[in-house]
Amino acid sequence: MADSPAKRHYNRVLAAQEAASKAPDQLMAGATAYEQHMAMLQHDRLRLKQVQSDQGKAELKRQMLPAYGSYVAGVIEGGNGAADEVVTTTMLWCIDVTDYNAALEIAEYVLKHNMAMPDRFARTTGCLVAEEIAEAALNAQRTGAVFDLQILGRAAYLTEGQDMPDEVRAKLHLAIGRASLAEAERTDSELSLDVAIANLKRAIALHSSCGGKKDLERAERLLKKHAATPAADSGSGTDANAGNGDGTTGS
Repeated sequence: MADSPAKRHYNRVLAAQEAASKAPDQLMAGATAYEQHMAMLQHDRLRLKQVQSDQGKAELKRQMLPAYGSYVAGVIEGGNGAADEVVTTTMLWCIDVTDYNAALEIAEYVLKHNMAMPDRFARTTGCLVAEEIAEAALNAQRTGAVFDLQILGRAAYLTEGQDMPDEVRAKLHLAIGRASLAEAERTDSELSLDVAIANLKRAIALHSSCGGKKDLERAERLLKKHAATPAADSGSGTDANAGNGDGTTGS
């Protein structure tokens, strides 16, 4: 049957019903919707193996992902966290194609139910989510691009308390620190500056070689500038008023 709104609705409802019938310690294997999507996933993986370029793989994943959307939505709607390779793979593919909001929507379900990654992955789920989002942000920041601070904040919130190497958590704090510092420099926001300094200090405490020391120095210089600004403004404002013989502002 060709893809259609009716088929997508059917897939979503069936996935929700089947996922609801599985306990967290069970596998989705054997469920009709799961088996159908696993067969499609195996076929799509073979297609991906024929592409050598990482960018080419990402573009192919972008084309493939919509076919999994209704199934994943149904699992999230009705599921109890049964092991599901389609869901975890879709989460990773969303990161690969830079659809970070969709990836974190899935990650919220996966982490809530402590779902494990397939055996071929050495990293825990929380570690993988934190590191992949952090690396994406740091790579963007190295080129001078702006990375959405809300995405980083949500990744940090979802993976808080998850076990991972200190170096990985340091990457996430470093990315948040740099994004907050860039926002502070764009908007002159002291709150963003405070967030930047706190996260950069945390990153350095977790991993002293994380690369955030120069960022912290820049942030602290900017904070000193902020601290000096009110006094300077106050003095200049008095001089301006004094310059008008009638005591008015000249407006």
